[in-house]
Amino acid sequence: MSVPLVLALTVLVWTTLPLWVLGAAAASPFLPGRWRAPRLLWMVVLYLTMEAVLLLVLLGLWLASGFGRRIRTPYFEGIHYDLVQGVMALLFSEARRVLHLEVVSQGSAPDAHPGVPILVCCRHAGPGDSFTLIHTLMAWYSREPRVVLKATLAWDPVIDTLLHRIPARFITPGRGTDLEAEIAALATGLDEDDAFVIFPEGGNFTDARRSRAIERLDRLGLHAMARRAEEMVHVLAPRPGGLLAALDAAPEADVVLVAHTGLDHVMTVGDMWRELPMDKRITMKWWQVPRAEIPTDREARIEWLYDWWARIDDWVEQHRPEDLEPSRRRRT
Repeated sequence: MSVPLVLALTVLVWTTLPLWVLGAAAASPFLPGRWRAPRLLWMVVLYLTMEAVLLLVLLGLWLASGFGRRIRTPYFEGIHYDLVQGVMALLFSEARRVLHLEVVSQGSAPDAHPGVPILVCCRHAGPGDSFTLIHTLMAWYSREPRVVLKATLAWDPVIDTLLHRIPARFITPGRGTDLEAEIAALATGLDEDDAFVIFPEGGNFTDARRSRAIERLDRLGLHAMARRAEEMVHVLAPRPGGLLAALDAAPEADVVLVAHTGLDHVMTVGDMWRELPMDKRITMKWWQVPRAEIPTDREARIEWLYDWWARIDDWVEQHRPEDLEPSRRRRT
């Protein structure tokens, strides 16, 4: 999505907002949930407005940095991290208020890794999980994330601009680039408040991708891994190369594994219309693995990763999204 398109769409939505409100109100009786369409409409209007404002702010920062000459200095990098944290805080505050979502965190506490960089491996099940993870890392764990993500997310001009100004990598599997070298470079030099974030599955979970991942392992002759992947029904078989490169590049870092439920099926605009959770409790589970417990041998590390992914699969099976009780909804 280009910058002019975002700005034009934002202006169009605001100038025709009464029509959108009337249409959303008329559609609500035919949709599941209480006033689903107006609530979704407000979140879309908020997101578009934030996009437009952020583009102007980012332009101002580029000018203030000497037309981009100092944009990657620690000072301006810190400003951009503060900007990301503020945007995430506003989005999640509105999600709690308008969509009546409650995010519950289980497992290792925010102070479980004092003064130690962490490598965060998260289950990948839609763009919503990425936003939730980044918000949690920054707001609860006081971490500055370095994120590895697919280049397709660069369609959003704000995400594209922001993540080219802070440590991050857009990757495109299968393009002939040395992805492991790029990941290792990003994971090098982590300090005590950094969190390197990677999604070992390489893409959002779908049944079709799960089948293709199993077939790929069989084609490579990795039949034992393929059989293990068949036993996991909520996650894709992890691709270990990126995580192994990060482990080698950051030998002092602990590993934190993250699973969640509640945002599993929100992949497209259509999914947002039909399945964006409302009046629900979203649960995140964090497991801390001290560096001393991680094998040093490559094959042993791959087995270790598959063991953890099987554990995450079991956890997802046992923790489905919960509906909030009516009394909780009114207080949210």
